[in-house]
Amino acid sequence: MTGSGRASVHASAVKVGDRAVLIRGPSGAGKSRLAFDLILAGRTGQLPRGILVGDDRVRLDTGTGQLWVRPVEELAGLIEIRGLGIRRCDFAAEAIVGLVVDLAAADAARLPAPESVFADIFGVKIPRIPVPAGYSPLPLVVAALTTTESSCSSNDTGHCSKEIGNHIRPSIATE
Repeated sequence: MTGSGRASVHASAVKVGDRAVLIRGPSGAGKSRLAFDLILAGRTGQLPRGILVGDDRVRLDTGTGQLWVRPVEELAGLIEIRGLGIRRCDFAAEAIVGLVVDLAAADAARLPAPESVFADIFGVKIPRIPVPAGYSPLPLVVAALTTTESSCSSNDTGHCSKEIGNHIRPSIATE
């Protein structure tokens, strides 16, 4: 599963169900916090089981037309929990990225533009959630992972009663 895009990046990732959520953002934006929140949401049943792929730095690679994420070897199984420090937890050795969350995103908007809800990473187009600084990302991620094609928010603008749909296509939860 090696491709042209092998790189180590400053990000965190959690495998939720069968796809990973890749969490990007500047230092202190809450990447580790969101990663741990996704793991907890899986434990409480809000989401399918969540397992850490990597915290702080992960490796991205392309293969079979998909973006793969793996932990950086030195940090595998480690997560920072603010107030407790670095903790060890179970981790997945790899996962296919199904959603990108950009924290403190400059292009975050109440009704995001169609071009802002996808990320192109090494030529692979992936659904994206741009989250404004100071906004809790967990509800947005849970909504993206649990809404279906039949919900108004996942349809094109012409399908919503007010014709202002947010252009988000079916989530990774429905693939």
